[in-house]
This record gives sequence, C-alpha cells and structure tokens, in this order.
Amino acid sequence: MSLFRKKPIEAIITAAHTGEGDAVPALKRTLGAWQLTMLGIGVVIGAGLFSLTGKVAADNAGPAVVYSYMISGLACAFAGLCYAEFASSVPVAGSAYSYSYATMGELLAWIIGWDLVMEYAIGAGTVAVSWSAYFMKFCKQLGFDYPIQYALSPFDKEVLANGQEIHGIANLPAAFIVVMMSLLLIRGTKESAWFNAVMVALKVTIVLLVICLGWAYMNPANHSPMIPERVSETLASGATIYHFGWQGVLTGAGLIFFAYIGFDAVSTAAQEAKNPQRDLPIGILGSLFICTILYILFSWVITGLAHYTEFRGVVDKLAPVATALGHMPAQFHWLKQLIVPAILCGFSSVIMVLLMGQSRVFITMSQDGLLPKMFSDIHPVRHTPWKSNVLFAVVVGSAVAFLPGNAFGEMCSVGTLLAFVLVCVGVIVLRYTNPDLPRKFRCPMVPVVPILGALSCLLMMAYLPSDTWWRLMIWMAIGLTIYFSYSRKHSKLNKDR
Repeated sequence: MSLFRKKPIEAIITAAHTGEGDAVPALKRTLGAWQLTMLGIGVVIGAGLFSLTGKVAADNAGPAVVYSYMISGLACAFAGLCYAEFASSVPVAGSAYSYSYATMGELLAWIIGWDLVMEYAIGAGTVAVSWSAYFMKFCKQLGFDYPIQYALSPFDKEVLANGQEIHGIANLPAAFIVVMMSLLLIRGTKESAWFNAVMVALKVTIVLLVICLGWAYMNPANHSPMIPERVSETLASGATIYHFGWQGVLTGAGLIFFAYIGFDAVSTAAQEAKNPQRDLPIGILGSLFICTILYILFSWVITGLAHYTEFRGVVDKLAPVATALGHMPAQFHWLKQLIVPAILCGFSSVIMVLLMGQSRVFITMSQDGLLPKMFSDIHPVRHTPWKSNVLFAVVVGSAVAFLPGNAFGEMCSVGTLLAFVLVCVGVIVLRYTNPDLPRKFRCPMVPVVPILGALSCLLMMAYLPSDTWWRLMIWMAIGLTIYFSYSRKHSKLNKDR
C-alpha cells in the first residue's frame, strides 16, 4: 500500500501494446512523424501568437518581446528534450503521468495525471471561449449579427455602445466547437489528424504571409531602442510594478510561456504512432522548433510595422495583428480580412488536440485502476476512447456554456509547468535507476539540461499570480480526496500484491 510504489517500465510498455491482456481493442497506430509534428504545431500556434505578442510588447518588453519568445522557447526546449527521451524509451499514451509512475511512484503519478486533466480541460475551455468571441467577429464580417446573449454565459454581460446591457444566456458557440471537436475525435484518429493538418496549413500560411509581406514595410525606428528603459508604475493597491528593461523581458517570457503550451500533448499520442520510439521525438522537438522560429519572426515583423506603444489600447492588445497590418498599403486589406478565419481555424485545432490529450491520459489512468474501467473502453470499430470523449464533450462543453469566461485562466500555465518540472526530474531518476533501458533518443548533457529545465519552469511558476496557486491547491485537494477514497484501493499494483 506504499504511496510511492512504482510501475515497472516493462509492464507499462506491455500494457500499451496488449491492452493489459484483456479483450479490449487497441488504439490504432496511424500517425507518422509528419502527423505528430502537425499535432504539435496545431496545438501550439493559437491564441498566444495572435494576442500575447501585442500585450507583452505594450506592457512588459517593448520590441524586445522577440527576446521574450527566445527565452521562453529555450526553457521549453529543455523540457522538450526531456519529453523526447521519455517518449522514445516509454512510448505510452499517459505522457508525464506514465513517466512519473515509472520513476517517482504512484502518488506523484496521480498528482501529475490529475494535473494534466486540469491543464487540458482548462486549456480547451479557454480557447473555446476565445473561439466564440472571434466567431462573433467573423459573423460581422459576413454581415450577420449573431445574438450576443447566446455567446455569453449567464454570469457575463456586454455593454453596447448605446449603454444597453445584454446579459448572457449561454455561450453556445463555445459549447458547439467543443462538441464538434469531440465528435471528430470519436470518428477516428486518422480523420482527426487530417483535419488538424488542414487547419495547421491554413493558419501557418497566414502567419507566413504576415511575415513575408510585412517584412518590406517595417520601420527600423520601431525597433530602436530594442529594450526600452525600465519604468515603474504604482497600482491602486499601492504595489509597484516594473516594465521594460531586462526585468520586463523576463516577465514577458513568463507570460508568453502560455503560447508554447501544448507540445507535450504530442506524447499522449504514443499508442497511435506507427514508430513511437523514432517519431515521437521528431514530433515533439520538430513542432517546438518550427513554432519558436515562427514566433520570433512574427513578433519581429509585428513590432516593426507598429510602434509598441500602439498596442496599449484594450482592443489593440487583443488584436495586435490588425493594428500592425494597418501600416501596410491598402492593397493588402484582404490580408487583414483573413486574420479572423485563420484564428478560428487555429483555435479549432488547439481545442481538438487538447481534448485528445485529455482522453489519452484518462485511458492510461483507467488501465492502471486509478479511474473506473469505462474510461479505457475503446470503440471496437473506430478504435477511439469514445466514452471519455463523450464525457469531456459534456463536461467541458457545459463549463464553457454556463461558467463565466474569466473562470478559465492561468491554471493552465501552472499545471503545465508542474508537469514539465516532474518530467525533467524523472529523466535524471530514470538514467540512474534504469541505465540500460533502450533509448532511441537521449537528452544531451544529463543532468545539466534537465536541471536547467526544472529550474526555469520553477522560476516561471514563481511569477504567476497568487490566485492561480490557490485554484491549483483546491483542484489538487479534490484529486487527493479521489485518490485516497477510490484510486489507492483499486490500483492494479495494489491488487497484484
């Protein structure tokens, strides 16, 4: 009954290939390195790129938001290298949960599994609410006024230009996109991967168009000085905050980390990869590398087209691309019109991959006995975890429809950072406990790289708001209650004793 009993790696891999020896259909292996890379790009390029660039430039780093992207990308690279080694040596759908189970024991594995469920659920909910807002903009582009009360939760309201208050009834567009992406996941992994590839192609095309066309119209003066002088501001509470300077760049790096969230979801597709030991590291590191390059170039062009002070307005922070494109000649107005559809496509693929990752973690936890068996039931024809997909469609869809939009926030970031810390530590542990384990990919400079990864993630966690930590502790308290009342007793390791 030890809280730190470990699951043998051989048992983890065997269960992934045989469905624990039960008459349960296995997940279908249909994904190659290219599809896995597209999954990573599909979930990483989303709200962060199109909105955070302007906010961080205006409030924290100025044109040096480019450096913020570099620093945050480097921190993610440390964690990505650790994920790649684990994925090549323990290629199972549980991602960080399974890695922790093999290296640090059941209790920590449960904590990180429960944490991942929160990360993917809140991440999908956050993006779904944003998808609803951009859907409203898209309707206006088409000349159709969608009833705003059906795009707000009952707790939200909108004040129109004439002073009229519109109270929400239900955020139906947000619930709609969650249900549609869940149905696509139930349909099949191959179909989901093709949909994601098309969405990725569309949004990356828009990003490349902005970079290539906007490059010629940048004003070099907008990048001088690259790092504005440090300034302070006293808030109403009496607290003093600082902007710009290197402190602003580092603060911006912590905020921009949200833009990189999701590449770890690639590892949850391990049991649907054709050659996981080879293809998973390619998918994880390849998607992270491509997205980092795109982020750096995109932020350079955006801050070159418009001075960072132009992003200080509320609307300009949320839509910095539109503000920047306003400095391009009139013949490029069509590009500005394509931004909203591109964002809708981008958000759709993000929601789909996050929901997929959530269900795959549930599969593995269920197979280990920590959750009821229904969550590991695989459809006999579609080879998808349809019961988990239905559950998350109902839970996440209901949450985005009826909970206030600001209920989804930084919890996603703190959950991901915690997972990254444990994965970095786990690589060091596994090197010493299982030195002879076959590894198609080896993280370089162990233990230096994992230590740098863990420290950088802990540093970014320290700068997150205090209410984020309170919400995390409440979520963990619920999870530990479930563990000690159900999971610990039903654990397969407990039954095998």
